[in-house]
Amino acid sequence: MRDDWNEGDGAVLTTAPPAPPADRPAPRFDKPVEQRRREFALGVGSIAILGAAAIGIVVTGGSDGSDESLLINDTPAAGAEAAADLDAASEIISATENNDEAFVEMIDVELAGITDPDPEGEEGTASRADGGCTIGALSLRLGASGDGVVCLQNALADAGFFDGTADGEFAQSTFDAVQAYQLAEDLFVDGVVGRESAVSLDIWPDEESLVTRTPAPEPGAVDLWGVELSPVASAGDDAPPLPENSGSGYRVVYDRAGQRVWAVDGEERIIRSWLVSGSTYTNERPGTHTVYSRSEVSTAWNGKAYLPLMIRYQKTERGNIGFHGIPTKVSTGEVYQTTEELGTRLSGGCQRQHNTDAQFLWGFAPVGTTVVVT
Repeated sequence: MRDDWNEGDGAVLTTAPPAPPADRPAPRFDKPVEQRRREFALGVGSIAILGAAAIGIVVTGGSDGSDESLLINDTPAAGAEAAADLDAASEIISATENNDEAFVEMIDVELAGITDPDPEGEEGTASRADGGCTIGALSLRLGASGDGVVCLQNALADAGFFDGTADGEFAQSTFDAVQAYQLAEDLFVDGVVGRESAVSLDIWPDEESLVTRTPAPEPGAVDLWGVELSPVASAGDDAPPLPENSGSGYRVVYDRAGQRVWAVDGEERIIRSWLVSGSTYTNERPGTHTVYSRSEVSTAWNGKAYLPLMIRYQKTERGNIGFHGIPTKVSTGEVYQTTEELGTRLSGGCQRQHNTDAQFLWGFAPVGTTVVVT
């Protein structure tokens, strides 16, 4: 079976922003970077102590975010502490780019999974670039029905795996045909038609048609908090509109179809919006979630990649899903993808961000922040 982890560029933000508005809890770090480095060098530990923004939190290996110290600090934001937050984020990114093992936290398992948690499938409206049929959903499984299933059955028949009637009912015969196809094509065998199986059958929607790419900002352009914009970021009226049913209040919004994230303040202003590279699978659960833990640097489930500025908001059977900077290879320090590839699904579950955007989000989304996935 092919490797199901392909978790990687990005400019580093070197200037700190002005203080964020008071509806964002004040970030702070429990220990300075140099102190953590000394502790690592002396063998005191594996750097299990995190400085988590907006709270006094201690996270140890395997933490599930249930520690009593996970309390949001609702005091007004302090400018000096916000600046320290962004400065620390910049240093973290530099450390991962330099392959500095002293920064790595072996905490929990970050998802590069292949399960499809959506039990009922989700409707979609995109078509193929060539006008052909698609499954019309993010996933299809046993019990599904409709035109998308007809499309699936015809594709399976064309591939030589289905000899029944294309009646639009995802019954046992279709399930068996899907499993047989997945086995033959060296895909994850679960009988569920998600992105990977649909792409292989050429019945997946044209993803690029759903992605809004904004012009690269002028050099030195900043968002509504005064933080430098990445090449794939925009802010305020220049940002694409929020998707429907994306919540209210201070929050982070992630749209899977558009591969885009928005940071929204309590006054419904789009502080910043940017492209990401999300999961190639359908393991990003839609709905309202909450940031439950963070790591300055974490590792992939297979130990092959460093993930800077990891912000976790979903748990799955195979690991955590969250936002992080561009991954780098543990063995060589090389990045896993380019800036130009952002907006394309490339990860195993998490959302990869340009490192400048990852630094911004590290300052914007402390533990307790709402994350809405559409």
